[in-house]
Amino acid sequence: MTFDYNSSRSKLILSEYGRNVQNMVKYIVALPTKEERNRYANVVIDLMGFLNPHLRDVADFKHKLWDHLHIISEFKIDVDAPYPKPTQEAIHFKPEPLNYPNQRISFKHYGKTIELMIEKARTIEDGPRRQHMVQAIANFMKMAYVTWNKDSVADDTILNDLRVLSKGELKLEENVNLNRVEYRTPVAQNTSRARAGSNQNQNNKGRQNNNNPRHAQNNNRNRTNNNPGRKF
Repeated sequence: MTFDYNSSRSKLILSEYGRNVQNMVKYIVALPTKEERNRYANVVIDLMGFLNPHLRDVADFKHKLWDHLHIISEFKIDVDAPYPKPTQEAIHFKPEPLNYPNQRISFKHYGKTIELMIEKARTIEDGPRRQHMVQAIANFMKMAYVTWNKDSVADDTILNDLRVLSKGELKLEENVNLNRVEYRTPVAQNTSRARAGSNQNQNNKGRQNNNNPRHAQNNNRNRTNNNPGRKF
């Protein structure tokens, strides 16, 4: 007795339609007359649309179903389709690989965008506008430095890096200070959660003690001792 496993069967070309549809298409390809092939092909197209209703949201979904029919048949089916038969080159088209940028970055924690902004600022001739852009660049550099290094940084360090990147052409006035930037860790949130959990545990212990009969008896004795006027 032999068993029919999926591993021994032919590969599913479009798995979303299942093996039954693929067997139907294979049967249609082997039919002797085009009239029969056309009639059965239209039935299979309706079945494919029923199995994948999400294709109805696609523009011209009937065209896509007929393309899928040709793909499942490995482009061997000979029918009078309402749409032109797709080619294997168009279906298995592979785009050209994208070139990965291999540009050198002087300070990686600032990124390439800062260098482009500095180059743009160097071309500005208007004094106030140029100073305003230089200050914005320096503030952004400070924020990027603190974000990646997770530590505070002096303004002199940022200004020195700005001078290096701009080849000494950009600098701030002496009376201008950069924005204050601090790196904040999520320790405070974890501490508050731990404190809340500790308070909850104490409340639970208090409820358990109140429900303990021995603890209730001790409480009654304390009330009796604190009330000397009570008579038995």
